[in-house]
Amino acid sequence: MGLILRLIVAAGLAADAIVHWMFAPDMAFVEGGAIGGDLLFRIQAAVAGVVAVIVLTYGSRWAHALAFLVAASAAGAVVLYYYVDLGALGPLPDMHEPVWYLDKTISLVGEGGAALAALVGFFAAGRGRRRDEDEIFDREPAARR
Repeated sequence: MGLILRLIVAAGLAADAIVHWMFAPDMAFVEGGAIGGDLLFRIQAAVAGVVAVIVLTYGSRWAHALAFLVAASAAGAVVLYYYVDLGALGPLPDMHEPVWYLDKTISLVGEGGAALAALVGFFAAGRGRRRDEDEIFDREPAARR
């Protein structure tokens, strides 16, 4: 089950990365903040891609926790900026976009699925490791007869 969860997390983060990378040039016009919308989207794409590789490579609790943070924050940002116009927040530009389209749906489904699978993977990875450690300490020594 661990491999399936890791694949779901990686696929969701890959969808997030692809959509953000494709739309990065379109976000160059976003006003406000010291960081341009295009740079923000490219950073999100790079972080999602790197974390997807980390989850596939390690599959540990910390990798799932990192994936959850990246995916859940991206999903939260999509929903927040759809409903609320916060304006520019410090160095971040005004990302309010009250329209919905297919690519945004793909991104949200990928991020949401990755966040949920990462959360399940976080608890499953910890549970499985404890069981293995307990088994090591509960074994009877081979020399005892």
